[in-house]
Amino acid sequence: MVVDGAVTLAWLQRAADALREKRDYLTELDAAIGDADHGTNMDRGFTAVMAKLHELYPTDAPPEPSAMFRTVGATLVSTVGGAAGPLYGTAFIRAGGALAGKATLEPGDIGAALDAALEGIKMRGRATSGEKTMIDALEPAVAAYKASLASGADLGAALRAAADAAEEGMRATIPMLATKGRASYLGERSIGHQDPGATSMALLLRTMTSGGE
Repeated sequence: MVVDGAVTLAWLQRAADALREKRDYLTELDAAIGDADHGTNMDRGFTAVMAKLHELYPTDAPPEPSAMFRTVGATLVSTVGGAAGPLYGTAFIRAGGALAGKATLEPGDIGAALDAALEGIKMRGRATSGEKTMIDALEPAVAAYKASLASGADLGAALRAAADAAEEGMRATIPMLATKGRASYLGERSIGHQDPGATSMALLLRTMTSGGE
């Protein structure tokens, strides 16, 4: 399939719908090791994202993905509280930069955008894998996506591999000791809880799979 502005906009709508559906669950996870607002913040942010996209761009003629991603990033930075806004905002802005000038995306372009998003989060959060953050979902997803493409898989299969790896990484945060963010204040009490940021990241990546069939 052709991944263009229309497909990208449809993915963002699925992401917004999924975040709304899982808002209370994400907040429940965050209540255990954070500020109990991750689900509310992500829902508010993506509601604002969709309102801004529909305000700026006609639904019958959406722009190239790069422009939308930059709009998403700027909107998340300005509307999502806590660390999630700057981190997700930076991820989308960096992904948009990686896709500049491309009206349609090849599988390799999507890989480059995922890479840029990951590096943006690492830079902004000064974090790496194994610290009980969203990186623990995104980094294995990026690796799985690239490996799947390298093995000859099509886009749909590569996206599913990425989503599966993200969910595995999300679950792997449960026994981890948090060393970044609010959860790190709990020390060993953070062990045994699934990271809410890794969970929202895995959720976003899963919503991409419907666009890769």
